[in-house]
Amino acid sequence: MRPLFADPKTDFVFKKLFGTEEHKPLLMALLNGLLELDEAHRVVGVELLSPEQRPPVQELMNSIVDVKCVDARGTRYVVEMQVLNVEGFEKRVVYNVAKAYTSQLQRGQRYPDLDDVIGVTVCDFELWPRKQAPHVPMLSRWSMQEQHGGVRGLGQLQFVFLELPKYDTRRPPRTAVEKWAYFFREADNLEMVPEVLAEQPFRDALEAARTAGFTEEEWDAYIRAGMAIQDERGALSLARREGKAEGRAEGLQEGLQEGLQEGIQKGKEEGLRAMRASLRQLLRQRGLTWGPQEEARLEGCTDLGTLQRWLVQALTAASATEALA
Repeated sequence: MRPLFADPKTDFVFKKLFGTEEHKPLLMALLNGLLELDEAHRVVGVELLSPEQRPPVQELMNSIVDVKCVDARGTRYVVEMQVLNVEGFEKRVVYNVAKAYTSQLQRGQRYPDLDDVIGVTVCDFELWPRKQAPHVPMLSRWSMQEQHGGVRGLGQLQFVFLELPKYDTRRPPRTAVEKWAYFFREADNLEMVPEVLAEQPFRDALEAARTAGFTEEEWDAYIRAGMAIQDERGALSLARREGKAEGRAEGLQEGLQEGLQEGIQKGKEEGLRAMRASLRQLLRQRGLTWGPQEEARLEGCTDLGTLQRWLVQALTAASATEALA
């Protein structure tokens, strides 16, 4: 039985809600809410940028999905939904925003033509753990400042993070930021439109995520996206669990540090095997065949991030060769 609303954290639903012309008002509402813009500075129009604007370094593309747009004032936005905390995540976010900034400049243009870029990232994990001091709130904003006096400047690149696990579940959401956090966390568990999300734009977001309106093809795409996330999560969990177990066993004989490193390596190998198996299964389910060249490429890959990217690409690729590009 289908849930009433689909999970907005999955690739398919996030793109449907925030990456299509039909639902551009939702993207603007999300930006206005997470940037906490007042009436005079609200985003009132956006233009979705083509996929060609994305960074060409594929090994750094570990996010579930990103949407790029530019508003009427020229400010550009890189909006991401990140489900898993993968290695190098913060560097990848900085790279994406910096790339969106530098790629504006074409031959013959000048530096004054560059527009500001703001990266907006929704994380389904704690990027800065609550137990860590100093405390970083659920919604955090980052920009450059002079280190001696704290004067802010060089604001051409800015970063906004919404860490969903930091949402306070002990009380109903009150602010727009809290309501967006509640929407992302709980949408697929709701059995009705709750009163706290009965107003715009949250009601429209729930209506767009209502599974009754999905075609069979859209429902299949949604299920595949959810399976891919679970496979990736399982592979990473297995690698960590096996690594810890092997580390404890080896540590009894050769010392904790050496055993832990070897355990982590073994766990990584197990995770790689699990990821390869998931990718082969998905290709078979989609009826995509692969030959010796693709099999050798798959078996020879030793990077979890690359396998994760291939798994996401396999959801929509027309061939196995395209999936492993």
